[in-house]
Amino acid sequence: MADQDSKITLYGFNNLTKTLSFNFYDICYAKTAQQRKEYIEYIDETYSAKRLTDILAEVANIIGATILNVATQDYDPSGASVTMLISEENAYAEEPDDLNASIDAPSVVAHLDKSHLTAHTYPESHPDSGICTFRADLDISTCGKISPLKALNFLIDSFEEDIVILDYRIRGFTRDVNGQKFYKDHSISSIQEFMSEKTRQQYQMIDVNVYPENIFHTKMMLKQFELENYLFGDDNIMHQKEIEYIENQLRNEMTEIFYGMNLS
Repeated sequence: MADQDSKITLYGFNNLTKTLSFNFYDICYAKTAQQRKEYIEYIDETYSAKRLTDILAEVANIIGATILNVATQDYDPSGASVTMLISEENAYAEEPDDLNASIDAPSVVAHLDKSHLTAHTYPESHPDSGICTFRADLDISTCGKISPLKALNFLIDSFEEDIVILDYRIRGFTRDVNGQKFYKDHSISSIQEFMSEKTRQQYQMIDVNVYPENIFHTKMMLKQFELENYLFGDDNIMHQKEIEYIENQLRNEMTEIFYGMNLS
């Protein structure tokens, strides 16, 4: 079998489907019911359908795609959704020398057909503990040489996230001129390989990868914890026991989301 990391002369279109999925979580503490209501209103304003559209439009620009259609919706009482259909042909004149370069190099030839970008937001709050959690789900699905991993760092930098859960999957196959099937057109052993050094330093990470199935999964939790960054609308001086209670609530929330299980 030919080396999948070398340049392949294809028979027809590269129809590998590559999907990068994000779950972003932002955690905060809002003491009163009114403050929790205001937090959700703040999230709805900050991550409105318009803001999500701007983010996805920049993703399309980064991966070299043409936007075909955009559908947006702001929901009542909260949340927003955006779906963007994209396509791309011959955005750049020169083809990269190797398939891995299609992720990082500015000169890319691609045909992104039957491809899409989606974003959905889910702000919510605990009725008793004061914990508020904002979740944003994003999917970037492309067909062709371009990998959505090219937009990875931009998206991580676009949200104020405490927890990030990432999935990357390559599906289908493409053929070379001799009819040989290829199930992957670039090398990858972990999503972490494509993250900036800044991100790798900021987050604790674990991987769960299924290499034979081309499925890659990474969980990330912010390392540094400063309480002042997690208080919403509460400027009152707190006593030590209250501070410890809030910190414990926040840490528990993050840990439960990170490991996907309840602690109590």
